[in-house]
Amino acid sequence: MKKKTAGIHHITAIVENPKENVAFYLEVLGLRLVKKTVNFDDPGTYHLYFGDSEGSPGTIMTFFPWSQARKGRTGSGQVDTTVFAVPTGSLAFWKERLTAFGVKVEQFGRYNEAYLRFQDPHGLHLELTERPLNRNSSSTVPEAYAIQGFAGAVLNSGAPHQTADLLEQVMGMNYAGQEGMYLRFQSEAFVGNTVDISTAPVPRGELGTGTVHHIAFRAQDDAEQLEWQQRIAAHGYMPTEVKDRDYFKAIYFRERGGLLFEIATDPPGFTRDERLEQLGQELKLPVWLEPRRQQIEASLEPVYASE
Repeated sequence: MKKKTAGIHHITAIVENPKENVAFYLEVLGLRLVKKTVNFDDPGTYHLYFGDSEGSPGTIMTFFPWSQARKGRTGSGQVDTTVFAVPTGSLAFWKERLTAFGVKVEQFGRYNEAYLRFQDPHGLHLELTERPLNRNSSSTVPEAYAIQGFAGAVLNSGAPHQTADLLEQVMGMNYAGQEGMYLRFQSEAFVGNTVDISTAPVPRGELGTGTVHHIAFRAQDDAEQLEWQQRIAAHGYMPTEVKDRDYFKAIYFRERGGLLFEIATDPPGFTRDERLEQLGQELKLPVWLEPRRQQIEASLEPVYASE
């Protein structure tokens, strides 16, 4: 039986000022800040997680805000665009809302679907498209229009057909066809189930603010993650050891088109150290960083305009 990923778990990007980051994703897009922690590999930097009411896999957009970092350039070896799903019939609402917030919006079509294309304050490429979903998102946006999670992502690959082979033959996504320069792959998940690969040649991307750091795909638990680790290695990739990120476990590998892929477990989730109604309110640190809390808190910028 063909092994299949359920779809996208989360997407992690690099941005600039944390206040601007929080204001945009909280107040403009209406996502919930479900966890405020730090980059475990760079504790002087926040790791901010946004998603639905629980931070469900397939809804989680995460950020490393690096105020002093150089501007990146989106290109091959990177996620080009993060695509959010909104309920059917809501694009007109979003076009008006984004325009009212001073966000430049472009409307276009792909695979017989309508999209709104725009950028966040730090240049990250985003899109909205309609999907027949009706999930409780706990958004500040009216429920009939609220973002439901990811629709998917668009990848820029330095070797698009090898990336396509990985998604289909190794990760078990279904090939849904080609339209123009795009190859589409789909999973069976409710959200985060579409990946489009652009076959257009573009210069190599440069990591920095306004670019995506990595894209993560789902494993249902620790046991399945180990199966993925073995399967990926058997196909000639070099996955890392399992890393405990507190809210999920992660393995990483660089695919042949240059993108950094992650396989992340669905559990334990974001309520492991905060109650559901309190998610994102306090700075949470892993146990091994707690002795450095005072130093870490002093080095971090405020995330809210009122702070």
